[in-house]
Amino acid sequence: MGSQSDWSAMESATEVLGDLGIEFEVRVSSAHRTPRETAEYVGDAESRGCGVFICGAGLAAHLAVQSPRTRRGP
Repeated sequence: MGSQSDWSAMESATEVLGDLGIEFEVRVSSAHRTPRETAEYVGDAESRGCGVFICGAGLAAHLAVQSPRTRRGP
């Protein structure tokens, strides 16, 4: 999510993942305001066992664009 205000759009995704027993992380990280920190977080994903990103955004979708740029894989 790019900001905490996006939580209402993403909360149901965490409920479904939890119901399915899938481990997940929730992180507020703005590809627009903090691009370096966001790129580092995405780049380190594999070392944390993360294989999939579900990106949520309000009016802009910079996070969804930033994720594939900084990580190889699906």
